[in-house]
Parts: sequence; C-alpha cells; structure tokens
Amino acid sequence: MPVDPMLQPLVAGFAVEAQEVIQKVTMDLLELEREGLENDALAKIYTRLGRHLHTLKGSASSLGLQDLGDIAHKLEDALAPLKAHTQKMPRPVVDVLLHGLDLFMLRAQAHADGRGDDLPNPAAALSQLVAAAPPPEHAAVLPGGAFAQVPPAAQPAAVSAPPEMPAAPEPVGESADAGWRVSAAQVTSLMREVERLREVRLRVEERSRELERVSALLAKQGLLAETAEARTLLSGTGRSLRTDGEETSDVVDALEDGLKAITTRPTRTILDPLQRMVRDLSRQLGKEARLSVVGAEVSLDRRLLEKLQGALVHILRNAVDHGLEMPAEREKAGKHHEGALTLRVEQQGNLLYLEASDDGRGIDLSQVRKAAEKRGLITAEEAARLNDNQVRDLIFSEGFSTRSDVTDTSGRGVGLDAVRATVESLQGRIEVSSTRGQGTRFVLTLPVDLGSSPVLMVRALEQFVGLPMLAVESTQLARPDMLRVGKRRTHMEHQGQLLPVIDLGARLGLRASSPPTEGQPLLIVQSGGKRVALGVDAVVGDRDLVIRPLPSEVREVAAWQGAATLSRGELLLILRPDWVVSDTEKVTVSAVSRRALVVDDSLTARALHRAMLEAGGFQVHLAASGARALERLQADTYDVVICDLDMEEMDGIELIARLRENKDTRTLPVILVSAHDTQVARDRGLASGADGFLSKRECAAGRLLAEVLDVMSRRGSRE
Repeated sequence: MPVDPMLQPLVAGFAVEAQEVIQKVTMDLLELEREGLENDALAKIYTRLGRHLHTLKGSASSLGLQDLGDIAHKLEDALAPLKAHTQKMPRPVVDVLLHGLDLFMLRAQAHADGRGDDLPNPAAALSQLVAAAPPPEHAAVLPGGAFAQVPPAAQPAAVSAPPEMPAAPEPVGESADAGWRVSAAQVTSLMREVERLREVRLRVEERSRELERVSALLAKQGLLAETAEARTLLSGTGRSLRTDGEETSDVVDALEDGLKAITTRPTRTILDPLQRMVRDLSRQLGKEARLSVVGAEVSLDRRLLEKLQGALVHILRNAVDHGLEMPAEREKAGKHHEGALTLRVEQQGNLLYLEASDDGRGIDLSQVRKAAEKRGLITAEEAARLNDNQVRDLIFSEGFSTRSDVTDTSGRGVGLDAVRATVESLQGRIEVSSTRGQGTRFVLTLPVDLGSSPVLMVRALEQFVGLPMLAVESTQLARPDMLRVGKRRTHMEHQGQLLPVIDLGARLGLRASSPPTEGQPLLIVQSGGKRVALGVDAVVGDRDLVIRPLPSEVREVAAWQGAATLSRGELLLILRPDWVVSDTEKVTVSAVSRRALVVDDSLTARALHRAMLEAGGFQVHLAASGARALERLQADTYDVVICDLDMEEMDGIELIARLRENKDTRTLPVILVSAHDTQVARDRGLASGADGFLSKRECAAGRLLAEVLDVMSRRGSRE
C-alpha cells in the first residue's frame, strides 16, 4: 500500500529513528548469545528487546507502513517463547532475529526513498521468521537450512561493511524541512569566528592582569593618598573586566558546545555496527570472536567518522580472517576459544589515537617475506636486507596478500593498502606491532581540528611549550627521597612504580641532561600505557587553546603535534605525549656522524631546521640565542652552524664576528637564515663572513640541506 504523500516527510524521520532502535536491538541480541550473564541481566535485556520491538511496530503502524508493522509483530512472536527462559539466546535464533531486523531496515529505507511500491510482498519471508525460531528447548536442532530460507535481501549487509551512518535523528512528527541546510564551509567559518572570540577573551584576561599590576605598582610608590582615587577606579574597572571576561568565556563555551553538537557525533555511531560485522564474519569463517570497545563516547567530526569507518572495517576483517585462530587451535595453544578484539579510542589535544588489537597468531614475518616476493613487491635480496619493522610494513603494500586463493573475505590484495591511503589522506599515520603467537596491534594517529583543548603551558629554559592536559596525570615537586639517580638515567618513585625522569630541556636539545633539582616541577605524563616524570623549569598554567596542525614542512617532526596562538599573538608549540614518553636512550653516534648547531630565537624555525637536517643524517643541537650558541660551542664541536640573521641581544652578524675571532671556530662553516628575502639582506649577510645565505622561504621549500652540504663541501675544499 503506498504511503500517504502527506506522511512522506515523517517516514524519512522514522527511518532514521528505526536505524537507531535497530542498532540497540542488535547490541542486545549480541549480548544475549554470550555466556556468563546473570539471570537478572538476561531478564532486563529480554524486557528491553520487547519494548523496542513494540515501539517499532507502533511507529510503523501509525504511519500506515503495515508491512513494517507485520515484520515487527512477527519478531515479537519469535521472541515471546524465549522471555520465560532465563538463559542465553541460542545463536540460530539470534541469526533469525537479525535477519528479520535487516529485512525491516531495508524496507524502511525503501519507504523513506519513495520506493515502497516496488517492494515484493514480505509474506513469504515473514512466515519463515517464526517457523525458523522454535522454543529454546528445540533450538539445538534448528535446521541449518533455516538461514537459507530468509530472502537474500534480508541477509546481513554488515558482513561486508556496516550500514552507512544515518543523518542526525529528526524527531518523528516534525517536518523533514523543519531545519536549515548549511554547508561544511559555513560551519567551519563560524567555528573560526568562535576561535577569534576565544582569543579576544584571552586578551581581556591579559588586560585584567595588567590592570592589577598597574594598581600594585601605584601602591608601591608610597603615594597612597594621592593615588587613592585612581587605584579605586582601577580596582573597579578590574573587577568589571574580570566579570566581562567570565561572561565572555561562558558565551564562547556555549557557542563551541553548540557547534560541536552540530558537527560531531559519538564514535559509537561507527563502532557499534562493527560488533555485528565481527559476529557475522566470524560465524561465516567458523571462528568465534568478541569485540570490545573503549572510548566510544568520544565525539568527532562527522566527516572524519565517515572516512574512518571503511578503514576500521578493513582492519577488523583482516584481524578475524588472518589474525584469529580457529577455536580448537586456540584452545590447543592455551587460549580461550573465543578470540578477543579490542578497539580503543583516545583523544589528546588535537590528536586522535585509534588502536585496534587482537590476541591471535600474530604476523608471520617469514610468510610476509615469501608473499611479497611471490607477488613481485620485493626481490629476494631486498627481503633479506629488511628488518622486522620493514617486513611488517609490507602488509600495507598495494596488492599484498598472504592468501594464495581468492575468498569472499580476502586474497585480492585490497585492504590494508586502502587503510594506509585513507589515514594518510587525513594527514595521519598508521603503525603496526605484532608478537608471534600473542597478537597484533594497529595504531592510527590522526589530527582533529574542531574546537579548543585544555593545554598545560610549561617552560624549559626560556622556551614555552604546551602539553595536552589529558596526558598530564599530576604535577609534583622533586624531592631527594623520591629520586633514584643512576649512571645513565634517573628514576622517580610514583605509586609503587619507578618512572624514568626526562629533562624537557635536554629532550628538546636545549641543554645537556641532568637530574632534577630539589623543588623542580615534575609532570607525570602518560600516553599509550607508558608513563614518565617530565622535568620542567616552570609550570606556567593551564590554557584553553585551539591547536592547529603545523605547516606541511614540519608536520613530520616527531616532537610536535601542533601549535596554538596565545593572547598576545605568540605561537605556542604543543608537544606530542607519545614522543615525550617514548624511549629516550640515545643512539650511539658513530665517529663519522655530522653535527650541526641551529641558532634561532624562533622555536618553530628551530624545529623546521632540525627536521630537515636530521633527515639528512645530521645530529642536531639547538640554541635559542647567540650567547647560548657560544656556550654550546665551548663545550661541543660542530661541522656547521645555521644561524638566524635577526635576533635580539646578539644577531647573526655579531655571532659570526665572535666565531671568526676564535681560532677554534675561525673556519667553522656558517649559514645565515633570514625572514627578509632581499638582495640587501643577502649582501649584508655574506659580507659578514657567512659561507651561505638562505631566506626562510627557501628553507621551507627544502633548500636547507642542499645548501649545508654545498657549504661544507666548499669549505672543506679550501682547507
């Protein structure tokens, strides 16, 4: 029966609502077929299932969708005999109910699209739903042919991929045209304006602090009577400014929360459907698997979620097909017969971490080598030279597969290469680690750029940097009794554990490493299950900042995940927590390694130069001023110096003059770098005794390493 045209807008809203209800029913069904549930929990789930199915039936019937009402009614009939039994639901019965839900959703979507008249009569399929779901006492002998009797259209599409995410739910009873249509560019533009307003709020806070300093300065002058009126006015203005700042902050937070509600969705919208996919695929392959999800409440940009959905499908399908063993093989190896898959979602600042792991057989490196050779991806000689990490990376190669035959799930060489392409298109990266016989873990790291993030601002020497607050567990002051100073590194006792102590100044290459002094702030930083005590020179305070990705030229620098703008327009670089907690043991530098000293008062410029030089095999040290560069040169020797032309206190020209006066550094190659790309600046720099000159634009274009090698070659030939 065709839908009343006046009700058609409501049908579209109903289809969205039905998708969400069916997802809840699906999760309940998957829970019911698992072992270990208490009787009370089983009873609650059965009651909830009945309520959801009744809601679907009532909503469908109220809109004149009698075929959908009949399907929901038959599903209730199939469920009814099971309610009185407090036991897990037999898997064949779960199969039948899931197929019925698939049939319901396919027809609901067709009605929403105006294709209801073209649908076949569901009577034959409905008769099978109850016939194929006998009472629990007979479920064990349910004929396998029952699955084949469900119409092909009702087979679970989730085996290949979960259904597409629905649009934001629209309440039934409201017109589908009741909202506004806006483009992503318009929403992004509005978010940028909110960010500007947040920066204004930061400036208001700064002005308030300046007023307090002026008032305190007047009080120190001793002219209390003469300045009483002025101080009273300043104090009142300061209070008003603080009140205005707090109100501005509330407005900004409300605007940002509203925009996030519009533009983001919980990750569970793509993670929950994967439960069904894992269940169906493992059944198809004769395996048993359970997917656990941690962090499904994290909300992300809808566009990012849609792009990640396919990547996660590939990873999980690969884990079930290639990673997990058959139940008998698992039990023989001392494992539980049911394989464990885990998806973990965590956001730190503007970085999203997605971890997918399994407890399967792990990656067989010898098999990967053979498969890569057989498919012509590498030669035998190349395979012999690859280390374990490089071999594992081969699984991301286009056309790679360890299958010799093509099946429904694998063997075509399409999968993980598409995952890597998707992640890289989002400016992210993917890493894999595996232990033979214990399992495999994929970690996706992706930038997210909607909204602000809490950041802890700290100082090392004269440099200020930020850390995502989510990565900072606590802050302590160093005491001798909590430290264990060894020959190679220092540890700190923390909650019964010994944590390695990292000196941030040394980690950034600003100074030599040394144990923390008494009273020095130590931050307990965690990432990926690892913890360290990070020694900083000062904790400045927390800020709510918008973190932006770094320019493409320095995006691959391991230390930084982005940058934020402070109230006065200063740039604050934000550290990557995973880099902070990574193993900091220094690799022994061979005698032939080249050493470079980068001198620049811009932290961003130092990071850019360091990345390019390290890519060329240089060991790089950093100095934030000419004076600190001279200190470095007294303690270490270098093959080349890269120096900014315009710096406060001592500019590049003065530094070169000091170097040429010293017999130990008289012939040291020096390259000047300047923001001024003019012939006058170039002539001035070269006239000072520099061996080379580059504009910062030329550095960003990748010219630095070539210029360094050329200057060293020319200086060496003259000597």
